[in-house]
Amino acid sequence: MSRFHVELKKVVDDSYDVQIGNDLIDVMVEDIKQGLAGSRKKFAVITDSNVEPLYGEPVLQAIKKAGYQGDLFVFPAGEKSKVRKTKEMLEDAMLAKGYRRDCCVIAVGGGVVTDLAGFLAGTFGRGVPFINFATTLLAAADASIGGKTAVDTDLATNLIGLIYQPLKVYVDIGAWKTLPQRHLVNGLAETVKHACLADRELFAYLESHKEEILACNPEACSFISERNCAVKYEVVMKDEKEKNLREILNLGHTVGRAIETVSEYKLLHGEALSIGMTAQVKLGCQCGYLTEAECDRVIALQKDIGLPVEIPSYIDREALVKKLYTDKKVRDGKLRFVFQKGIGDVMTFGDEVYARPVAEDEIRDVLMNM
Repeated sequence: MSRFHVELKKVVDDSYDVQIGNDLIDVMVEDIKQGLAGSRKKFAVITDSNVEPLYGEPVLQAIKKAGYQGDLFVFPAGEKSKVRKTKEMLEDAMLAKGYRRDCCVIAVGGGVVTDLAGFLAGTFGRGVPFINFATTLLAAADASIGGKTAVDTDLATNLIGLIYQPLKVYVDIGAWKTLPQRHLVNGLAETVKHACLADRELFAYLESHKEEILACNPEACSFISERNCAVKYEVVMKDEKEKNLREILNLGHTVGRAIETVSEYKLLHGEALSIGMTAQVKLGCQCGYLTEAECDRVIALQKDIGLPVEIPSYIDREALVKKLYTDKKVRDGKLRFVFQKGIGDVMTFGDEVYARPVAEDEIRDVLMNM
């Protein structure tokens, strides 16, 4: 019997910039000229059917005008497209057009696009570089920092994927003006979540500046984008691979993701998250993690923004309870929840433990009364 030791110690620098501003397509192309993607000359622009005419096609034309090769790869808009079948379709289309390991992916759109395109980039040719060009408020808050990429399955959301960092992220707040009001409101849910878990000042800002944000005031939008980045950076920098601390970014998501799936995506992600946040503060209030006044304040902010805080009547509550067990925080068959501590902090339940087991009856009682 023999044994051969494979030495594979690595020091990897996955640092990148997040640029926030208006009309950033030309800025991105100039960065590519300056070597952002190295010597790569071929770019796969991945977007959805909603974003294609607004930003997908303009990005492609700008890439070509600069002398690079490029193609547009489009899939139907919506969370239902964030599945392995769509990823396979995009991969096959790229292969058919001659894309190989010497290409770069540009994801243009919201969170579904950046999640799907990032996952594709991480596995295509065993990994090609990618750039995120975020066009929605939700993507700015949720997809700008962290490198979490994934697809959904019929059984659970975001359990098939990998952590794969982009070369750079562009948050084009000018694009928010093109969003339907419902999608703009939807995008604020992740910002509320960030404020609840780590930024009391951001929470107060949302309370007093929500009208300016919803009117796409550039100063207000820049402020919340920068604060979103700061919150995620502080967490991801300490726990890139989601070993413990990064769980706190799942605040409200145990119920939120479950209700999003059970609704068959009638609810947008932010809408489902808002309901999940409401369940979280109600249960947390019962446990003494935040006061009744703080609980009411979180719910009131979400309502004032226009987010839902009640479970729609068409949702089967028992099916929702069962779906909670597909959450990625489940351990040994037990539900685990992250809880906020007041407003602007999170609970800890031991040394580097940020989620605690919750009995099914505890959360069922909350859900039945929402």
